[in-house]
Amino acid sequence: MPRPLATALAGSVLSGALLICAAPASADTLLIDRSRQTANMAVPTRGMSMAQVEASFGAPAERLDPRGGQKRQWPTINRWVYPAFTVYFENSRVIDTVVNQAAASEVGPKPAIR
Repeated sequence: MPRPLATALAGSVLSGALLICAAPASADTLLIDRSRQTANMAVPTRGMSMAQVEASFGAPAERLDPRGGQKRQWPTINRWVYPAFTVYFENSRVIDTVVNQAAASEVGPKPAIR
């Protein structure tokens, strides 16, 4: 490679690297990172009944409309929203608890369909 071309190529690579380093740093908060931090948080566990959840955690902030149940093989899924998490019930038993999105800038699952 001729020397002027090699020098120009090296200069381009170096200036490109400097531009990348000089760009403002921004980071998204990932929902999974926050959910790991809140692993010690008390949440309803799989198998708890609706009555047990309400007795332990109080009334939910919102009870979303049930989904499913149109066919026998499609169980009815109920969702209760608390300030920090959402509880999913199959019929009347907890099947999962999911940490809610804390801010609009946080990257995670889309909000529940209401």
